[in-house]
Amino acid sequence: MIFKKGELFCGPGGLALGAKQARVVNEGEEYKIEHVWANDIDSSACKTYIENICPDKPDSVKCEDVRGLNIEELEEIDALTFGFPCNDFSIVGEQRGFEGKYGPLYTYGVKVLDCHNPKWFLAENVGGLKSANEGRAFEVILNDLANAGKYGYEITAHLYKFEEYGVPQTRHRIIIVGIRRDLNLRFRVPAPTTQNRYKTAREALENPPIPPDAPNNEKTKHPRHIVERLRHIPPGENAWYEGIPEHLRLKVKGAKLSNIYRRLHPDKPAYTVTGSGGGGTHMYHYSEPRALTNRERARLQDFPDDFIFYGSKEEVRKQIGMAVPPTVARIIFEAILKTFAGIRYDSVEARWDIETQQ
Repeated sequence: MIFKKGELFCGPGGLALGAKQARVVNEGEEYKIEHVWANDIDSSACKTYIENICPDKPDSVKCEDVRGLNIEELEEIDALTFGFPCNDFSIVGEQRGFEGKYGPLYTYGVKVLDCHNPKWFLAENVGGLKSANEGRAFEVILNDLANAGKYGYEITAHLYKFEEYGVPQTRHRIIIVGIRRDLNLRFRVPAPTTQNRYKTAREALENPPIPPDAPNNEKTKHPRHIVERLRHIPPGENAWYEGIPEHLRLKVKGAKLSNIYRRLHPDKPAYTVTGSGGGGTHMYHYSEPRALTNRERARLQDFPDDFIFYGSKEEVRKQIGMAVPPTVARIIFEAILKTFAGIRYDSVEARWDIETQQ
């Protein structure tokens, strides 16, 4: 059985790569996911997606603002994925409906569900979604997704800790899986695979070593005082480490963010990879006084070394930081395929009321 997939807010293709890799066989029948179309407003991300996901179907990636996308003219699909941006949560719940052009962006996923009635969908967002607008936003989103389309969807929402699924990074995200109600199937959250043995930053960056000619592996040239500051920060510590000489300390009042000039700890998963990079937030190597290269950041997101990112150094950094690690995506997609194939798998209770750090 092949599920034809559409994707909104596709970014560089982390979810899509996981979907391509997902395969399940039951009694001689193969279950898999096939790319049909994708959409994103970022031209560099679209180029990256085409190169790595669908080089033979470049026109299937609609590089435009989702608010101008003609959803009715999109090819029919069996599955929808969307890592929707968290814009406009402040107006979720004010009963403005879906007609406003600048309404909450998740509603465009709902519009696809209404129009195409796919068999299932996967939606992803930051862990903080649960508390947005005092929790009302999350309730409205779940309700809208559950009641979308002709049949409605059986919803399973869970806060995944990606380090428990083989990703060498403490990244926590809410993932919502919905299966059409008329199919009478219930998705169960796949059990963690590395809960008792996290993959470390050192394992990710050194095993195997990154090839010298790997793409997106350019090092940043830091000013001398930055290099000197980093030399005085031990692995796992940040810019507020007490051993930094006075003349190299940051003169910052107020909040002291933990990721400023924070170096990775080699024997622990990395802290969360983000799309930012200014003001000492590039992420920093544990044994060399420098920022990580984009390829190293991609390793922490579990992208293979032959996955090529397009755009400027800053654009690539943003793409990597906003992506879903393909490894955990594949695990969840395979659990969906097993649900349809009638294959039992280890699972855990769905929970999203868990405290998490970003």
